[in-house]
Amino acid sequence: MYNKIHETVKFLKEKGISNPDFGIVLGTGLGSLVDWIDIEKSIAYRDIPNFPVSTVPGHSGTLIYGKLGDKNVVAMQGRFHFYEGWEMDELTFPIRVMKYLGIDNLIVSNASGGVNPNFEVGDIMIITDHINMMPEHPLRGLNDDRFGPRFVDMHEPYNLKMVSTMEGIAKENNIRIQKGIYLALQGPTFETPAEYRMVSLMGADAVGMSTVPEVIVAKHMEMQCFGLSVITDLGIEGHVEEVSHEAVQVAAKASEKKIGKLVQEFISKW
Repeated sequence: MYNKIHETVKFLKEKGISNPDFGIVLGTGLGSLVDWIDIEKSIAYRDIPNFPVSTVPGHSGTLIYGKLGDKNVVAMQGRFHFYEGWEMDELTFPIRVMKYLGIDNLIVSNASGGVNPNFEVGDIMIITDHINMMPEHPLRGLNDDRFGPRFVDMHEPYNLKMVSTMEGIAKENNIRIQKGIYLALQGPTFETPAEYRMVSLMGADAVGMSTVPEVIVAKHMEMQCFGLSVITDLGIEGHVEEVSHEAVQVAAKASEKKIGKLVQEFISKW
């Protein structure tokens, strides 16, 4: 994998991607956040050596490079999921590429189902911690010390200073914000009422099918991570309603302007 990563990094640098300050992973329905970026380069995943290709509706499969405020950013417009059939090292491959492009700060976003009774559809949740319930671990197998240590410290998976900074920005802009724990399941099925209850009993506030493998790999390489989750449906005990991928996309899109403003100011201030 090491050689493949450097092959990809070399390709991207030759395309003009240099000195990025932030990496951003845009989840379901959130891809149009690239409208906030002054785009210099746009490269389809299929044209990037060794890159997987998105198969999920709402994930366009494009790598964006440009300015967000006064910072250089690399944004993934579409991510990869374990349920699509990718191996863990494949779906986290772009995160390792970002690190070797020089990125130390990673922003991840996703759409999730809220199980906290204080949440509403459309809420933006700052991820403060996560619970990994994926059936596979992205660091399973022989460790490559060139990437990071065998045993990774996860006492602060999401940078607390970043969390505090975003809280302040949301308050200044009068944008309702929640904080909570994100639990990752494999998918692709949405949760049953019993599974939503399990998620809540395990101590999580929201559940989804992504993000955690990417953050684990980022921490393996000593990157600082910040996560946002849009609550697109609710799995409150006794009030579990029908949900579809299309409905999730619609709910996520409704929050895009607020998220765009928050992320833009956050990157400018960091």
